[in-house]
Amino acid sequence: MEMTSARQLSELPFYAAQGDECVLFEHAAAQHLPLLIKGPTGCGKTRFVEHMAARLGRPLVTVSCHDDLSAADLVGRHLIRDGDTAWCDGPLTRAVRTGAICYLDEVVEARKDTIVVLHPLADDRRVLPIERTGELLHAAPGFMLVISYNPGYQNLLKGLKPSTRQRFVALNFGYPTAAVEREILVAEAGATPALAAQLVQLAQALRRLTEQDLEETASTRLLVMAARLVAAGCSPRSACRAAIVDALTDDADTAAALDEVVRAVFGDGH
Repeated sequence: MEMTSARQLSELPFYAAQGDECVLFEHAAAQHLPLLIKGPTGCGKTRFVEHMAARLGRPLVTVSCHDDLSAADLVGRHLIRDGDTAWCDGPLTRAVRTGAICYLDEVVEARKDTIVVLHPLADDRRVLPIERTGELLHAAPGFMLVISYNPGYQNLLKGLKPSTRQRFVALNFGYPTAAVEREILVAEAGATPALAAQLVQLAQALRRLTEQDLEETASTRLLVMAARLVAAGCSPRSACRAAIVDALTDDADTAAALDEVVRAVFGDGH
């Protein structure tokens, strides 16, 4: 495995490592092991995969999963072109053929019959059966399957079966430490160190709230958006209201409670 130089790292999509996740990804890729990334919304899962694909020099195919995502959407289908029927590869098939990294974001949102398609790719066989053409496609050497989901959204209807989970090496992501999150805000949004410190303080306060009925809390992604609004000329209070408070809730009472936390950090200025 070739080492990545400091100059090459500086040219990659920015990612601030929290532990040994980059090394683990590299080893998983070298051993042809599929990877499962678990973590809350906006904690950096997608950016991590983008960073690692560029770091390894691999093409990246990303699919945002949803309730209507079918196996055909991933594998491909026959389409009519100029009066003839022609096979068109789906994103998963293209990645398998070309040796790309295929990233399925929020995979538990996909239909159950869709996830089963991944099984022969996620074990030692590394094959993709294409039933509609009769082809048994062997993965190119560089192919890697990466999936992610948010455990906070799991319920009895949306979760990975053990038969799927146990095919993957797993990485647990959380929100970055305060120091890393400040670094991200400075690098990603051009925030001043002082603003970055205040936004991280705000996020930590919001994440400690337990009495508010929130599906999610303040993510690193929301902090970056707030910092960018401030960089564009918004006041911190207005930026936090638009990018964080109103993004987290539609309930007026909850929004007022969150806004009180914003005011405690940034003061009464508008």
